[in-house]
Amino acid sequence: MNTRQRILIVDDEPQIARVLRTGLNAHGYDTRAASDGVSAIETFGDWKPDLIVTDLAMPNMDGLKLCRKLRAISQIPIIVLSVRGEEHTKIEALDAGADDYVTKPFGIGELLARVRALLRRAKPESPASAVLESGDFHIDLDSRIVTVQGKEVYLTPKEYDLLVYFMRHINKVLTQRALLGAVWGGDYTEQPEYLRVFVGQLRKKIEPDSSAPRYIVTEPWIGYRFNPGAENHAASL
Repeated sequence: MNTRQRILIVDDEPQIARVLRTGLNAHGYDTRAASDGVSAIETFGDWKPDLIVTDLAMPNMDGLKLCRKLRAISQIPIIVLSVRGEEHTKIEALDAGADDYVTKPFGIGELLARVRALLRRAKPESPASAVLESGDFHIDLDSRIVTVQGKEVYLTPKEYDLLVYFMRHINKVLTQRALLGAVWGGDYTEQPEYLRVFVGQLRKKIEPDSSAPRYIVTEPWIGYRFNPGAENHAASL
């Protein structure tokens, strides 16, 4: 039985897709390739990959549209590849649902590190029946189900990771560097655009009014403080 983790590569340049497949296969992953977003959606439905690596500029359906389509139906981790490294492009990709962004050219070692990190964080945590619960929030770490005031909330993998970190540090002032390092890794501590995008997305999903947040409170020039509301019951692992 094949237990290798599956990675779908989406790129309209066959040579790049071939190089990526060769590198990932050599490190124990099972890969398939799609040339655009349309065929990627079809392969996703038939093959059920564990992670997707996609280019941005593609015919028929580009990487941004693919991210949005996938996010409507799945929490699968997504890494976007692009020759464009501007901050606004990264923000656009992250806002569309990507979990990570790698600027071309890059080394296979860098991509493998990003892949390992996302696949590791996508796995359910242990021990069995572990729960984080405080105030208006309840997180089942086994099923990764999040409820706020008794209503289930759909989160992407990175939004989930961010909320779990907040739940483990209730009412503490968390610097941007601390959050970036904990959720994205040490290579991201100087990329605050990641945090701005995901805090904004998370607020839209959990706050009664995202324009006046009461759960994720901004600490000017420092970072954020998480207040789960209600009576702030102690979180348990």
